[in-house]
Amino acid sequence: MKIRSTTIIGIIKNGEAAIGGDGQVTLGNTVMKHNSMKIRKLMNGKVLTGFAGSTADAFTLLQRFEEKLEQYRGNVSRAVVELAKDWRTDKYLRRLEAMLAIVSEDKSYVVSGTGDVIEPEDNIVAIGSGGMYALAAAKMLLKYSNLSAKEIVEESLKTAADICIYTNDKITVEVISK
Repeated sequence: MKIRSTTIIGIIKNGEAAIGGDGQVTLGNTVMKHNSMKIRKLMNGKVLTGFAGSTADAFTLLQRFEEKLEQYRGNVSRAVVELAKDWRTDKYLRRLEAMLAIVSEDKSYVVSGTGDVIEPEDNIVAIGSGGMYALAAAKMLLKYSNLSAKEIVEESLKTAADICIYTNDKITVEVISK
C-alpha cells in the first residue's frame, strides 16, 4: 500500500522513545491543511502512535488499538498482533487505508492492513510518503551523531520536508522516557 501525504518517524535510543510527524494534509495535489496532528499518546503516555493514510480510517484503527491495549493490560506486543489479525480478517477493517507506527519505551512496530507487523531491528519506524527519506536520515544520525531520540526525529522530519512534496516542516514530536 503506497500511502502519500505525510511523514511519521519514531525511534528508541538510550531509554528515550520519540515519534514525530509533519502537519501537511493533501487532497490530490492540493495542500488542504498545514498543521494537522498525526501522532497520539496512548495508555497515559506510555505508548506513542503515528498514522499515515486516510484520517478517518486511522482514527478507527487507533481506537481499536487502544481497546486492544486495555484488553491485554498494556502488553503492546500482544495488542499490536491482535490489531493486525483483526485488521486483516474483519470485513470492515480490511478496507481501511492507513498505516500505524507504534513506539513504546522499548519496542517499535509498523502495522499495515495486509496483516504485517514489522518490528525493526534498529528500533526506527517510518511510514508515509516521506518515511523513507526520514528513515535514511535517522539511520545516519543514529550512527554518526550524539543527538537524542527527539532531536533525531526532528532532524529526520526536516530532511523529509526538504525532499518530499507531501511533507511539510510543521513538526510535532512526542517523547517518553524510561
